[in-house]
This record gives sequence, structure tokens and C-alpha cells, in this order.
Amino acid sequence: MLRNLSFMLSGCLVLSAIFAYSVDKKPITESCLTCMCEALSGCNDTAICVNGACGIFRLTWDQWVDCGRLTLAGESPLSESSFINCANDPHCAADSLQNYMVKYGQDCNNDDKEDCLDYNAIHYMGPFSCRKHMPFNYEHTFKKCIKQVQREEEEKQQQQKQQQEQKQLA
Repeated sequence: MLRNLSFMLSGCLVLSAIFAYSVDKKPITESCLTCMCEALSGCNDTAICVNGACGIFRLTWDQWVDCGRLTLAGESPLSESSFINCANDPHCAADSLQNYMVKYGQDCNNDDKEDCLDYNAIHYMGPFSCRKHMPFNYEHTFKKCIKQVQREEEEKQQQQKQQQEQKQLA
């Protein structure tokens, strides 16, 4: 009896560690998600599915299943509408992509790091095709957004640095 209880408890600990890992680890930055959204859908949050890809991130059924069938609060992952509801909810869809990248994240462009460019390729082309070339218009929109976000972040850092210098002089 004690052996069974010990086995059950250790199983629960392993499952809770796996669950916490997938929920806590978020490899995709907020700015990367923003640019993925911009390139995929123009961040149009109208509930829509196009050729089986739904929401602002154009999440597919297969991706949703692969990343753990996340759902909105209180909804069963087995209900007919759970995929569409999650994909059309920006937070649920973003969390789904986070889990997807925890599972499939890799260096797709051979620059020796796993980053936003890789996550974008994995999401758009799949984890086993992420080294192929993306369509020009999509890639152009994505990279233009990334450059804009980087410029804004650099400007913000410069402003913060100037404010700190002014405080030190005062």
C-alpha cells in the first residue's frame, strides 16, 4: 500500500513538473509574437479561420494538438469548438505557440542561436521544413516589423540612459 502511494505521489510530482515547465518556459518574446502576428494576419483580431489556420497567429489544428490542446478557462479540449476558441483568443493562441516552440524550437537559419527568426520559420513552415525559404511578402513584412521593434527598443534604452545621466548630474 505504501509502495503504491509512493509511486502515485512520484508520478504526480513528475506530471506537475512537466506542466509547470511547459507553462513557465516562454521562448518567444512579446516583440517576436507581435511581429509574427503582424506578418500573418495584420493582427486583425476578428475571429476567423482561413484554410484551417485560425486567429491572429493563424494557428492550425495540428499545431494546437501538438502543443497540448490549450483551452479557454473551463472548456474541455475535446469540445468541437475548443480549437477555434483558443486559436481566436490572442492569449491562448500565444501560449499555444510558446508550448509549440518548447517542443520544436531549433536553430533553423544556422546562426548558432535559437531566436525569433527561427520561431517564425518553425511556425510558418513547420519544424521539419523551417530551413526552406519563406514567401517574400511574408518574410519582408516580418523582418520590417522586427527592425522597427528593434529601433523602438534602442530608442527607449537611449532615453533611459539619458534620464539616468541627468539624475546623476543633478
